Amino acid sequence: MIGLFWVTEEDVYLGLPPAARMTGVSISPSGVRRVGPDERVWTWPEVTDLQVDQVPVRSAVVRWATRATTFAAAALDAWVPGTPAEMSVAVSSGTHRTEVPVFSAAATAYTQREVDLSHALLAHFVRGTASPALLTDWWKETRPVGVLRSRQREAVLEYWAAPLLS
Repeated sequence: MIGLFWVTEEDVYLGLPPAARMTGVSISPSGVRRVGPDERVWTWPEVTDLQVDQVPVRSAVVRWATRATTFAAAALDAWVPGTPAEMSVAVSSGTHRTEVPVFSAAATAYTQREVDLSHALLAHFVRGTASPALLTDWWKETRPVGVLRSRQREAVLEYWAAPLLS
């Protein structure tokens, strides 16, 4: 997970990849795809805006406090895992807006910087000044193992966005 993106060698999802009978949104060089029931595909020229709304954002202090509380509850065998936060991906095409529920991939929440950089990348994909292939190419080159910390995720997002923002 890097920012709002779940990146694999073949796919890029906004939020978590969908489980069976769930909805999700994937992006590729050819466009945006609603995954799951009522699958739909939009090509990039059709997409006028792409946003991820209701994103759980917390400061580093709050994220660490949440992790510590969760760890302590698990150690005391009092923790019951919850479901990830639900977000909404809004795909606009002309005057039509389609909202697709997706689950957050962040264990507790994203940083505001991750969200801002992710939205900046999405805007470049919509404008055609960048391609989601940037993300899958990075995955193929680096083959990341384990979960990156928020500062590492922000650094990757900045690496992707820097040439686009200059």
